[in-house]
Amino acid sequence: MSQSWQFWALLSAAFAALTAVFAKVGVAQVNSDFATLIRTVVILLVIAGIVAATGQWQKPSEIPGRTWLFLALSGLATGASWLAYFRALKLGDAARVAPIDKLSIVMVAIFGVLFLGERLNLMNWLGVVFIAAGALLLAVF
Repeated sequence: MSQSWQFWALLSAAFAALTAVFAKVGVAQVNSDFATLIRTVVILLVIAGIVAATGQWQKPSEIPGRTWLFLALSGLATGASWLAYFRALKLGDAARVAPIDKLSIVMVAIFGVLFLGERLNLMNWLGVVFIAAGALLLAVF
């Protein structure tokens, strides 16, 4: 089961849900940007510990330039997402912020088709539409 992408995706969703709940409480008494900094430091320490404990360290000089570029861009996008997410949680209800944040699923489907050459069939697109509609229903009404 631990080799299944579905298992890890479901685990990711569960932790993302906890992130919203914990962050909403955590951001209540602190500036949202500073809260994001605290979260980032915790993540850095945990991931560094995991990489060290499991022997997954790689020589940075052996990583291709294209990989560095796209991981750096991903890091910048993640940082911007977290800053915006924590600001939204500071200002709004977690139960309304999280569904809007999850419109990223819809955007990933569209970007995957446009930029990665992925193909979605009619049922996949129907799912994308339902996710978008559900997110909007949760957040707006």
